[in-house]
Amino acid sequence: MIILGIESSCDETAASVVRDGVEVLSNVISSQTELHVEYGGVVPEIASRAHVERMLPVVREALAEAGVGLGMIDAIAVGNRPGLIGCLLVGVAASKALAWSLGKPLIGVDHIAAHLYSGLLREAGVKGETQSLFPAIGLVVSGGHTSLYEVTSWVNFRRLGGTIDDAVGEAYDKAAKILELPYPGGPMLDRIAQRPDADERAYDLPISRLNPGSLDFSFSGLKTAVLYAVRGVPGARGGVGGAKAGSERKQGAEKNNLHGLAEAIAGEVVRPTFGEQDKINLAASFQRAASAAIALKVRRALDQHDVRKGPISSLLVGGGVSANSRVRKELGAIAVERNINLILPSLAHCMDNGAMIAGLAYHLYAAGKATGMDLQAVPSTGMV
Repeated sequence: MIILGIESSCDETAASVVRDGVEVLSNVISSQTELHVEYGGVVPEIASRAHVERMLPVVREALAEAGVGLGMIDAIAVGNRPGLIGCLLVGVAASKALAWSLGKPLIGVDHIAAHLYSGLLREAGVKGETQSLFPAIGLVVSGGHTSLYEVTSWVNFRRLGGTIDDAVGEAYDKAAKILELPYPGGPMLDRIAQRPDADERAYDLPISRLNPGSLDFSFSGLKTAVLYAVRGVPGARGGVGGAKAGSERKQGAEKNNLHGLAEAIAGEVVRPTFGEQDKINLAASFQRAASAAIALKVRRALDQHDVRKGPISSLLVGGGVSANSRVRKELGAIAVERNINLILPSLAHCMDNGAMIAGLAYHLYAAGKATGMDLQAVPSTGMV
């Protein structure tokens, strides 16, 4: 079965042709990074208009790259939730038009579930995953989502926990902005955190645990700790406590005690001196804390499932932050430690893409989950 998948939930216009749910014949992604870089984030109206302009060229390119004509397509799939509503509407409208004109089934796909599926995608001619995957714990880590799921089949997901504030990708981007790294900030922070001279223990940043049994995430405190490390603590006379690299800066501030006291009384912030090496060390310390928080909750989810329902077969991971070097390393260690399958997407399939939409749609269609022309764009996920 050959499915054309369309994805437009945020700032990538994507289309892909996938055979039998796993074999990627084409995967075309038009990124809008250059349109949003001056704003330091995605502007929804700009993103929506760009989707309108790029949708047809991207679909045509995907078909041409796959060597497939429209008459060979068996179904049209589209990510119809969650996402920016204006962006979703463009993809849904285009998919409805194609499905109606071709007389083919239309399949609406939840973007979050598709990310969990993305690790099964493979290029044409490459052998795919054959081991038993279920039951599984699913982890979605992206700019808009950080969630854990129990997955018992490709049509059965149960949410276990999610972020109560910032998603991990959002925290990465905000931390990168504080560190004055170029947009998109998350990949840039990962890059400098990997430098040989980076000291990931230079700053003692918080790792959120919430209550002992919680499978929810919180990254706002970590982001704030980065802000204080760079700009100082409001009303304090030095940098952030617990930062080894900041000890000399704090000692220097103490020598000028009267000046520091005067600024504190005035309600001003004493900003520590913050050099290039401090930036590198803080990036590495942030990455250590963020990945440790993710690993902590994954282990909790595995432990709880073991106690209540028995052992897990696989850990399914998806989303843009699944491309992060430290996150991949931490999850790999968990898989070895627990003797479970780790299903990570290739780097090409970590970002939003049409292949994951088409791949999961194959299983939805087989389960009788095809939708009609009344399919709606919905800004929230249905996986609750």
